[in-house]
Amino acid sequence: MESKVYNQKGKEVGTVALPETFFGLNWNADLVHQVLTGMQANLRTMVAHVKDRGEVRGGGKKPWRQKGTGRARHGSIRSPLWPGGGVTHGPNPNKNLKKTITKGMMAKALGVILSKKFKDGELLFVDTLSLETGKTKDAKLVLGTFGGINGFDGIATKKNNALYIAMGKKNISVERGFNNFGNVSVAEARNMNPLDLATYKYVVITDPENTVKFLSSKLAK
Repeated sequence: MESKVYNQKGKEVGTVALPETFFGLNWNADLVHQVLTGMQANLRTMVAHVKDRGEVRGGGKKPWRQKGTGRARHGSIRSPLWPGGGVTHGPNPNKNLKKTITKGMMAKALGVILSKKFKDGELLFVDTLSLETGKTKDAKLVLGTFGGINGFDGIATKKNNALYIAMGKKNISVERGFNNFGNVSVAEARNMNPLDLATYKYVVITDPENTVKFLSSKLAK
C-alpha cells in the first residue's frame, strides 16, 4: 500500500509506503466503541456530591429520650428521614468510573480508525508544515491550499471541515497559527489517540515516513 505525499503548497512530491498491518485493517466497530467509551470515562471527573448523615453538620444530640414520649425513636436530626438530613445513596466524588484499556487495544483501535479514514479519503500526508509568522491568516491560506487537493475540498469549507494535524515534531508557530480555529487541532504524532481521530473528520500527517514507522511500531509491540 502507498499514498501520495503533498507539500505545503498542495503539490504532489512523492509517495509513502503504508504497511497493511496498520493502514489496511478492517473496520471493528466493537473495539472502537469500547476504546472510545473507556477513554471518555477515564477523562470524566466526578463533580456531583451530596452529604450523607456523617457529613451534615449538627445532629450530635439525641432529639428526645428513647422512651416515654409516645413519639418514634430517633438518634439524630441529621438522619436521612429528617428534613435537612443526609442523603442516602447520592452521587459521591469518590466513585470510580475508570475503565481499563490495554496498550494493544489502544494501538489496534488507532490503526482501525486510520485505516477507515484512509479508505474514505480523509487522510492526507504532507512532507512538512511550517508557518514562519505563526499568524492566523497564514494558517487560513494553508487550509485553502489543502482544500485545493483533489478529494480534500471539504477542508476548505466551513461545514464538516474539522481537521486534526499530527506533527512529526512540535512546532510552536504552527500551533499558534491554528489556535484561533475552533475546529482544528494541532498535536504531535506521538500523542495521537483514537478519541482525537474520531472527533475530527480529516487528518493531516506530516513527516510521513517517520510518523508511519512510529505508528506501525505501536501495534507491533
